[in-house]
Amino acid sequence: MTRHLSPSPLSALSVSGPALLALSLILGACATGERPAPAVPVMATLETPSVGTAGEDAADDPAIWATTTPARIAGTTVNGFVAGTDKKAGLYIYGLDGAVLQFLPEGLLNNVDVVEGLIVDGRPQLVLGASDRTVGRHGIALFLFDPAGTDADNAVRPWGHIATDVALPYGFCFGRRDAGVDAILIGKDGEVRQYRLTTDAAGQPQTRELRRFAVGSISEGCAVDEADDALYINQEDVAVWRYGFNPVSGATRQSVAAVDGTTLTDDLEGATVLQDGDRRFLIVSSQGDSTFGVWRIDGPAPVWAGRFRVVGGPVDGVSGTDGIDALGGPVGSAFPEGLVVVQDDVNDSGTQNFKYIDWRDIRTALGL
Repeated sequence: MTRHLSPSPLSALSVSGPALLALSLILGACATGERPAPAVPVMATLETPSVGTAGEDAADDPAIWATTTPARIAGTTVNGFVAGTDKKAGLYIYGLDGAVLQFLPEGLLNNVDVVEGLIVDGRPQLVLGASDRTVGRHGIALFLFDPAGTDADNAVRPWGHIATDVALPYGFCFGRRDAGVDAILIGKDGEVRQYRLTTDAAGQPQTRELRRFAVGSISEGCAVDEADDALYINQEDVAVWRYGFNPVSGATRQSVAAVDGTTLTDDLEGATVLQDGDRRFLIVSSQGDSTFGVWRIDGPAPVWAGRFRVVGGPVDGVSGTDGIDALGGPVGSAFPEGLVVVQDDVNDSGTQNFKYIDWRDIRTALGL
């Protein structure tokens, strides 16, 4: 399969100095005058039930966790799970087969992410965080899961809350840095806050603000590439931006791609980073034309790899995607090399839900 690089977005969005030279050479010189190839079709292999809030824009964002050591959650043995928000009601925990394992009626949760690496009460815990728009509780809702827990009632449980001064919490993602965990919160108007998450002597969450900056207008999806100290943020009607993840980088940024109606069509929504062996990929949902843009990001600058769309097959196709998450490597027995989960805005068999896609199918379709 022949893949065509898209025209460089730098004509629309200015960067300067060495970053401009590198991006121009890699993203532009080999692609001058070419239009991106049509989005290649892939199929989802399974789906979750519709979220409980029917007839509304409710399902929003997923997050994937996997383990090679079986864990117990809500009475079921699993090798991982998918968390998914119903932004009108709370948080779902799905099995890798799409079945509902748990529902936490925790209010107006929008974007969700999951991270390992935090010790709580002397035990390694999985932390889930979600941007929280519940009245009187604007900020980040936090949850814990004990992957080594053996009690019959072991499950995801509420842990605490991070207050914020952003007007409307919207986008959210975690990242690990300097042996610690940072949380990124994006307000709907593009205000960004970066917090360091720790625990106090009583095992309760505590945070310290590290950085604040403004993207410029409505923004949501974000993803951290820890290996390259990069923070990707989608400015919905403008561009995908690459910031430094280290807060000392301030508001310095470079354009990855502009919203141009061909490569990317507004609104830009979810963003995720997938590690595939020694390669890393950024995937962004282009809601306006129901496609997903893919870049390889393990080199000196992001390189366009192509677009895909999710068509009907074992389950119905995907349209108007909001949130997306991806995890490379073994994700249960059904996804031995990686899993991509996307929100489906118009679900043929009910109201909004989440679709599971085998990373191997995307990789093959794009010729990666």
